[in-house]
Amino acid sequence: MQGQATQASDALAHEAVAPIRSGMVVGLGTGRAAARGIKALAGRVEQEQLDVRCVATSRASHELAVALGLQLKDLGDVGRLDYLFDGADEFDDGLRMLKGGGGAMTQERIAARASGRCVYMVQAEKRVSRLGERCKLGVEVLPTARASAMAVLSRHGLHAQVRQQESGAEFITDNGNIVLDAPLPAIELEPLAHCLDATPGVVGHGLFLGEADVILIEDGQGHVDRLVRDGLGDHKPSC
Repeated sequence: MQGQATQASDALAHEAVAPIRSGMVVGLGTGRAAARGIKALAGRVEQEQLDVRCVATSRASHELAVALGLQLKDLGDVGRLDYLFDGADEFDDGLRMLKGGGGAMTQERIAARASGRCVYMVQAEKRVSRLGERCKLGVEVLPTARASAMAVLSRHGLHAQVRQQESGAEFITDNGNIVLDAPLPAIELEPLAHCLDATPGVVGHGLFLGEADVILIEDGQGHVDRLVRDGLGDHKPSC
């Protein structure tokens, strides 16, 4: 079903948006899976006349949502979301994820931490025994923090390179920052995440270790399975 799902038959996207009700503020993730959810949500809003406000985590998701007639609010103006749907690059059986392939990891985490419930849509082949098997870790940094952030990553055994576009130019996030990509070795991820969170100039990173409440898993035939976190909704850090 991947790459071939239609709005009428997309079971993964429809399951992701099924809990959304009138009056909710909904976070829209970034990437191909999230785009499927945005289309499914727009269909429900039109058919059921739902009163839903949406918050996009990237320019691309914002533009798609506007084109489909969804009502948008700015992420910077919203302190609390009722629900978020998004995708992921990798996930494990502990509902830990690696994200950031689209470069929107910072806005995605802001929305996830502000949301009452976070649901992620993935394909079965993205399931891994350890994060980093398939994808690199992306770290969004201020351009002036490039060298210092690379040094921090190196001390943890991660050797990073600046992400580039196909043209060879540096990839620039919606926030105007660069992304460092590094292969992720078999190390303890929580200390690395805490270190990155505390490193000056690091804006965001792709280690999403406690954000997911539910992961919806689509197999090659379009069937959907799910992983659900124990103590649903009680895991998100507060400060």
